[in-house]
Amino acid sequence: MRKDGQQAPAVVLEAYGLCKAYSEGEKKHLVLQDVSLSLQEGELAVLVGRSGAGKSTLLNVLSGLDRPDAGVVRIGQTVLTALPEQERTRFRRQHLGFIFQAYNLIPTLTVEENVRLPLELLGRTDAAAQPRVQQLLEAVGLAERAQSFPDRLSGGEQQRVAIARALVHHPMVIFADEPTGNLDDQTAAQVVRLLVRLVRQERRTLLVVTHDQAFLPLADRIWELHEGRLFERTPECLSSSRLYQP
Repeated sequence: MRKDGQQAPAVVLEAYGLCKAYSEGEKKHLVLQDVSLSLQEGELAVLVGRSGAGKSTLLNVLSGLDRPDAGVVRIGQTVLTALPEQERTRFRRQHLGFIFQAYNLIPTLTVEENVRLPLELLGRTDAAAQPRVQQLLEAVGLAERAQSFPDRLSGGEQQRVAIARALVHHPMVIFADEPTGNLDDQTAAQVVRLLVRLVRQERRTLLVVTHDQAFLPLADRIWELHEGRLFERTPECLSSSRLYQP
């Protein structure tokens, strides 16, 4: 309980003591060194750092796409790192959303079908499914393109479809890996504003790996991954030379 009498937001993502190393020939490259973090419900967090710093590795470990060599990840009441692979897959499908740099839309499905796919994978074909899909297509400005295929859309439009798909099943946490990396500056700025607005409206928790500094003033938390360790930062203390060069 907070001092103002309001209940504090629940912690939805916690990680403790994460370590991850990869072999390079006879040497081991330590990517994550004793990384710990937590995110509350509704928070927007940004993860920055130089290319090759291990940002995508950390995102993959937090989301259960990869296992750490040591440490614990908990999402909600589930210890993700304790689950076998098939159960982790089911958990991701039910409780997590993903947005990727390359959009990862299925080319043989229409816009509407791509957005509906997470619901179908969960067996949610009830009467509430179609209104939810329609609601999000309207929210991302693509209701009139519902029957189009991804190859008929611009990059910015494809990423808007990906945003709707990530939100459609009301995930506990959304993970976004360089969501504006393939977009020009103007389109990227539009996608940033749209993503943040929708996540706030839906009261979702979002973790963004990015080189796009447009996210920084909008974030509740900013972390920098540097030499395998995680540091909390403010926008003012981050220099573009450290973060935004590819």
